[in-house]
Amino acid sequence: MTVRRAGEADTASLAALRRAWTEEDRGPVDDPGFDAAFADWLAAEWHHRAFWLAFDGETPVGSMNMLEFTRMPKPGAPASRWGHIGNAYVAPGHRDRGIGAEMLAAALAHADAEGYARVVLSPTERSVPFYGRHGFAPATSLLLRLPPG
Repeated sequence: MTVRRAGEADTASLAALRRAWTEEDRGPVDDPGFDAAFADWLAAEWHHRAFWLAFDGETPVGSMNMLEFTRMPKPGAPASRWGHIGNAYVAPGHRDRGIGAEMLAAALAHADAEGYARVVLSPTERSVPFYGRHGFAPATSLLLRLPPG
């Protein structure tokens, strides 16, 4: 198993994992335009989002990304950025082998190297213990508003 930073040449692998994740939850989805829509979305995201891929041999089996938020400049304060980890996925037959931990370690190393002020995420109920084992705790400094209805 290897984890590496994804590049533009990995668009098809990232799209395939996103489709696999969706179809794991919903069953087969007939969407012939998905790959093109994903490629368009990804092309617009590269400038402020980093992606990691996990491989079993040559087969991509996991992905994760981190969106970079750049804070508005403040007089007398250095520039500041923070990261939001999202879309973490490991294919069912490869879970509980440390792949998620390896991708998370790579993302956090990136955040530390970039000097991010903080890293946040929106975990699923199932992933809360995983992230807790890696130093994440409930965020008491954020507020959330959901749409009405």
